[in-house]
Amino acid sequence: MFYRSFDVGTDGAFIDMTNPATVSDFRLDTYEVTVGRFRKFVDAGKGTGQDPPPAGAGARTLEGVPNQGGWDSSWNQALTTDPVAFAAALKCDAMHQTWTDAVGSNESLPILCITWYEAAAFCAWDGGFLPTEAEWNYAAAGGSEQRAYPWSSPPTAIAIDCSYANYTSSTGPCLNPPNGAINRVGSESPKGDGKWGQADLGGNVHELTLDWYAASYRKPCTDCADLTVATNRTMRGGGIFGVQVFLRAADRGFISPANRSGDIGVRCARQAP
Repeated sequence: MFYRSFDVGTDGAFIDMTNPATVSDFRLDTYEVTVGRFRKFVDAGKGTGQDPPPAGAGARTLEGVPNQGGWDSSWNQALTTDPVAFAAALKCDAMHQTWTDAVGSNESLPILCITWYEAAAFCAWDGGFLPTEAEWNYAAAGGSEQRAYPWSSPPTAIAIDCSYANYTSSTGPCLNPPNGAINRVGSESPKGDGKWGQADLGGNVHELTLDWYAASYRKPCTDCADLTVATNRTMRGGGIFGVQVFLRAADRGFISPANRSGDIGVRCARQAP
């Protein structure tokens, strides 16, 4: 059990302890999904209108109810028509996109310019699922330690600089050629890792989660996710254009599930062994 969007940072920035949550054991990938991993998905012709995920793919037990949060066939219409259109759509931002049509130097960079639907489809194809917002928050907070940043040790520490994460510091983006740049996954490891070894939980790219975004959390909450259809999906972790507060384990953001951005990626979760 821990408290969502709360931390024990010495600056008192996130002090609301009214949103407890309990999560069962799960696994969270060490790294954000890279271009190289995502290329296998695209090359296999998956995640398009021609070959969408099967209904229910990526489903799991939430709040004690099995088969929740899986692929909804109505989402097929949100996918690109075919692999050619898919690859073209992944080049949404000439300045910051990481996808290249051929294997090159970007394979260890996180994949960007994906929609929430494509992220969900990839994680299901890869044998996992999108983490719930509560699961992601739990990992970043170090569970009941309620860390200020994923790397905070002691949990109250609010030290941050470009050796911990890739973000926009007081002097500008940590990588700046020009207007900021995405780094290869794990570049700040182990200094910037979370309690259980996940890299880049703060900075580099925002990470999509399963939940629809609601301003107020549902409570009480045990293995929960907000599956009530809304306008936006929740994302976590900050990114290259995020300032310090966006990298806090307690901070949250949102984006329309159909939107693409040059600083939003994904990290998959899996059932515990």
